[in-house]
Amino acid sequence: MSEEAQTILADFGEPYVSANLENGARVFRRCAACHTLEQGARHLVGPNLYGVFGREAGTAEGFRYSGAVENADFRWTPQRLDEWLANPREFLPGNRMAFPGLRDPQDRTDVIAHVAVETHAEPGPEAPEEPQ
Repeated sequence: MSEEAQTILADFGEPYVSANLENGARVFRRCAACHTLEQGARHLVGPNLYGVFGREAGTAEGFRYSGAVENADFRWTPQRLDEWLANPREFLPGNRMAFPGLRDPQDRTDVIAHVAVETHAEPGPEAPEEPQ
């Protein structure tokens, strides 16, 4: 793991510090059909995820969200993203994400860590959060 990745994940704390980034990259391939990670990359079916951590839900510039996401009142943190990825339809009913979710908690941790490293994330004002 690169020094930059270690620094980013240290700010997020456990379980992300111990995440398997190779598995996260592998799992993210499912997400890449709809999401990009690079700064300035275009939106696909889903929004570009660069800058997602700490961002208010439903506010990525230039992406047209469902009313459910536009009206959601939270910021994206690792914990919120974990809850979303577990079951998007239950987490926020009425959203348009067709993906059924990632059932395996380790896959979710690994993909969140991968997204954090690839987007050079900072944890934001509400992160890190302890898993419940």
